[in-house]
Amino acid sequence: MRRILVAGVTGSGKSTLARAVSRRLEIPYHEMDELYFGGPSWARNSQFTTQIREIAASPAWIFDSFGYSEVRDLLWERADTVVWLDYPRRVVMPRVLRRSLRRTVLRERVFNGNRETPADWFTPDHPARTSWTQHGTRGAEIGARAEDARFAPLRTLRFTTPKETERWLRTLEGP
Repeated sequence: MRRILVAGVTGSGKSTLARAVSRRLEIPYHEMDELYFGGPSWARNSQFTTQIREIAASPAWIFDSFGYSEVRDLLWERADTVVWLDYPRRVVMPRVLRRSLRRTVLRERVFNGNRETPADWFTPDHPARTSWTQHGTRGAEIGARAEDARFAPLRTLRFTTPKETERWLRTLEGP
C-alpha cells in the first residue's frame, strides 16, 4: 500500500482518514480540493492536471478523493489501493452538515483561503447538497470501478461503518 485513494461521498470522512493513513504509513498526503481550487473565490487551479500527473508518477501518495473527472482514470490506473468509505446517508449527512455549519459560522478558511458563506448554502454545489444528491450515484460509480477489469490490480477495501474503518486503521503499521 503505497499509492492510495480514499474514496466516498462528500462528508464521509475521506480527508480525515487519508491524513491518519498518511501519518501511520509515512506516505505523502495530498488534499484533492486544495489542489483543484488553486486560488480565492474558489478559482480552479490552471495547473491542476499537471500537478496531479507529477504526484501520481511518484512512488508513494495518498489522495482524499474519487478523483475529478479529468484525472480520475489516471489516479485509478496508478493507485494500488482504494479505501472506499461506503457509509449510509444517516452517517454522512450529519457529518457534512456539522462541518459546513462550523465552517460557515466560524468563517474557517478552507482550500487556499476560501470560506463557506451563508449564501453558499443555497448553491447547487454546496457540500451538503452534493452529498445528498450524489450519494447513490457516487457509490455506484466507485463500485463499478472496483469491478472494472481495467483496475483489476487494485486492492479495494470497502467499509460500510465508521467502526469497520477504525478497526482497519488500528491494524496499520508504518514502514
